[in-house]
Order: sequence, then structure tokens, then C-alpha cells
Amino acid sequence: MNELTINLKPHDKIPMYEQIYSYIKNDIQGGRIAYGEKLPSTRALSRHLEVSRSTVELAYEQLLSEGYIESEPYRGFFAAKIEGLYHLPKVRARLPEKEAQKEEYQYDFTPNGVDLGSFPYHVWRKLSKDILMDDRTELFKSGDAQGEYSFRNAICSYLHQARGVNCTPEQIIIGAGSDYILMLLSTILGRGYRIAFEDPAYKQAYRVMESLAYETVPISLDQSGMCVGELEQSGADIAYVTPSHQYPTGIVMPMRRRMELLMWADKREDRYIIEDDYDSEFRYKGKPIPALQGYDAGGRVIYLGTFSRSVAPAIRLSYMVLPGPLLAKYQEKVKFISSTVSKVDQMIVQRFIEEGYYERHLNKTRALYKSRHDTMLEALRPLLAVCEVFGENAGVHLLLRFHAGVSEDELIRRAKECKIKVYGLSDYRVRRREGERATVLLGYANLSGEQIKEAVKQLTQCWGRITEQTE
Repeated sequence: MNELTINLKPHDKIPMYEQIYSYIKNDIQGGRIAYGEKLPSTRALSRHLEVSRSTVELAYEQLLSEGYIESEPYRGFFAAKIEGLYHLPKVRARLPEKEAQKEEYQYDFTPNGVDLGSFPYHVWRKLSKDILMDDRTELFKSGDAQGEYSFRNAICSYLHQARGVNCTPEQIIIGAGSDYILMLLSTILGRGYRIAFEDPAYKQAYRVMESLAYETVPISLDQSGMCVGELEQSGADIAYVTPSHQYPTGIVMPMRRRMELLMWADKREDRYIIEDDYDSEFRYKGKPIPALQGYDAGGRVIYLGTFSRSVAPAIRLSYMVLPGPLLAKYQEKVKFISSTVSKVDQMIVQRFIEEGYYERHLNKTRALYKSRHDTMLEALRPLLAVCEVFGENAGVHLLLRFHAGVSEDELIRRAKECKIKVYGLSDYRVRRREGERATVLLGYANLSGEQIKEAVKQLTQCWGRITEQTE
């Protein structure tokens, strides 16, 4: 091939080298330039198109880098074999179709919701402005690997007052989100541990630890939480628990079971409990039970917490409290890893806590969620003939367990037909259980009181035939 007739547009916004590149690429993709066919030399093509040689060379370099053409020394450029090559233009054409296939729901009962309408934007802006107005070069220097000491001290004080956690700022490690904290913890622990998870489980933590190549084992729950007898028989070295509000069942672990877990951990030197204090801030009946960590005399509990749930998901600010033996391992093995949270964000949240805004925000959201929780329970009354409610009085979701003969898939499918998204408990199971009664989760943090009433009313109607069949 000596020539390529390309209709170049010198005044177009697209550079001429890119026009040449696109023309040749499309011809190779379309088979108009066959595999192995020789292309014009850069000198010949530049002369034919009346453009500079460097323009053609740029186009050929791009085609070479993407594998559309091959260069053979002293012979020239040839069209490459592109069977199975990823065709980006075709994928782009399919993207709108995929977007169109996304399900549209009028109401979404996600159990992971956070009411961002109640977020104190004006306070956050004020604190951000105050911190950034101080022209301090220290603010933009690399900070403490564990997180800023003053911020860790604020967390330490809050945890002691609100959750009964006994720790010092030296034991606290700050990280960008719970996933990062778990990955950092895995580096501190090392390999060789078998980790027991509640079943049903907080699947994100389960997936993270599995992806880090830990052996995992599911442990059944009873009315008090993780079954310690089964845990003992499992051969696990670490138990991952959510005692304040088990996710997703909502079980609050009583004191006796907590003591049994601590006794299990004390039996061997290399055993630990990871306490994820999930949803501990939102309890609507009775006084919250202090954290398991506060009763740990043997240095066995690794305490995890986050501000993503109680403030806003985008903050991506989590922390862990390490017991003494693991703190020594952290100092020895991973102290060199820099903090993943900016000093500015740490200082904003620190001021948010110290100046009382965090406590006021929690009180406000707790009252808001309590109102929605009560509205949900009242709206569900017509369904109580065919199901029972559990997991209420804490967190931001509750569960409906249906009578025998009702399929979880059928419940979800019928809700979907009414443009309502609900979530099945089976999605949180590590082990599938045959014959288990259908159970769905209904979260209420993202919905207003009126939306809850209307959505539950529609659910009652779309599940109406099931009601008739089971009555």
C-alpha cells in the first residue's frame, strides 16, 4: 500500500495526527486494511497528505502502542492481528443500553442508608473555614502515621464517655474507611489465623478478610448472638462480632454472652476478638450496653469504629483501638505506613467532637431515626398477620420474618414489580440454609415518614395475595 486517502480537516478541533490515527484504526477494525498488509511509510504518507512527517509519526506511534500496527526493522509498518481486541467504540455504544437496564425504584428500603438531609452543613463549613483561615504550614505537612495525636485524644475521650472503652490515644489508629482499617490490621496480625464470622454476617468485612487470604468459618447465631460452643469447636483464632447491634439481625449481645466470648479468647494466647461497634449510636429503648472492649482485662479485643455511619459516608474516617500486644506489633511492623486521612479532615472532625457538635448531631439524628422507626412499626401493622417483626429498637433497619410457605424471592420479586426495593436476609448468609423462613430487611434512614407510610402501604397491597394464602 503506497497511499491512504484521508479527508483531513485542518481547522477541526481534533488534531490531524488523531484524525490519521482514527482513520487507520477504524479501517483495521473494519477489515478494510487486512492483517499483514503493509502501510505507507511515514515519509510517503506525509507527502501524500501534505502534512508534516512528525504528524504521521505521532499517529503511527499511537497505533503501535495500542497494538493496531506492528513495526519490522528495515521493512516498515504492517497491520496487526486484532482478533479478540477490545473495541472501545463498540463498548461506548453499549454503555447507554446498560444504563437503561438499571432498575428504577420509587422507594429503596436500603439498610445502609444515612439521612444526609440532617447533616450540619453550616457547622461543617464554619469549622472548615476556621481551620483553613489559619495560615499554618504545619497543616500541610505530612502528619502522624497513626493519625494526629490531638484527634486521637478527642476520640479516646468520646469512646470512654459514650461507649465505656478503656484506651489511650497511643492505642488508636486512624484510617480512611473500615476496609482500609481491616487491611492494615491484617498486616499487623500476619497470616495463619482462622477468623470466625457471625452467620448471617456483615458481608463487607467477611469479603475483605477472605480476599486477604484468611481462612474464614461461619458461626451460627442464637437469641444472644454468636454461639460460643460452636466457636470453640470451629478451631478459630479470631472472632469477628458486632455485639452492640448485630448486622443484619439486630441482636444486642447480652452481658453473659460477652463474658463467655472474653473467656473463650483468654484460653489461648493467640486468640483475639474483633469488636465492630456497628450502629452503637442508634438505640431507642433502654440504655446502651458498654462496649465489649471495656470489660477486656487480658488485651484480647480489637475495637473498630467509624464516623461514616454517624456523620456521613463520604468522610471515610474510621479507627481501631489496638490491645497492648498488637500495638507493639504495629510499632514494629507497620509504623512506617503513612496515615490515609488528611490532617485537615482530622482537625475538622476533632473540632466537631470537642465543641459538642457531634453529640448534638447524634441526638438530632437519633430522634429522627426513632420517629421513622416508630412510623415504620405502625405502618407494618396490617402485615403482622403473616409475619413477625424483629431487630427493632436499634439501628436503622428492622426485619420481617414471614410465616412458612412464603418465598423470599417471591417477596422481593413482587416488591420490585411495585418499584420498591427490599433486601433478603439470605444475601447476608455465609452458608445457605434450606427451609429457613423468608426474611426481608427494611431500612428507614433514607425515607421520610410520609414515604415510609406510602411505601409500606404499597408493599402491603403487592404482598396482598401472599397474605390471603397464608391466613
